[in-house]
Amino acid sequence: MNRHPSRQLTLQQAADDSPMLARLSELAHESRARLKAVEMLIPGPLLSSVQAGPIDGSEWCLLVNSNAAAAKLRQMLPALQSHLRSRGCEVNSIRLKVQIARK
Repeated sequence: MNRHPSRQLTLQQAADDSPMLARLSELAHESRARLKAVEMLIPGPLLSSVQAGPIDGSEWCLLVNSNAAAAKLRQMLPALQSHLRSRGCEVNSIRLKVQIARK
């Protein structure tokens, strides 16, 4: 691929030119905003184990880095969901996905 530097697209430009990429970008932004909205409800040490995950309709996924973090976070899901609903987010369920780093 021989592209001239002035013709390279930024990710944002590509997203703007593609409805599908634009929607994915919008969902990623919304997911990060949801995590930001609830992070004050998650204890500091646990917060570093959590990342915003995909949104699928009214289901939101949080990515956690260990089973222990998932177990602790699972107890907080009703409060997180309630807080998001009070802020106008349509979240009927929050799913947790454990992603353990491979060494």
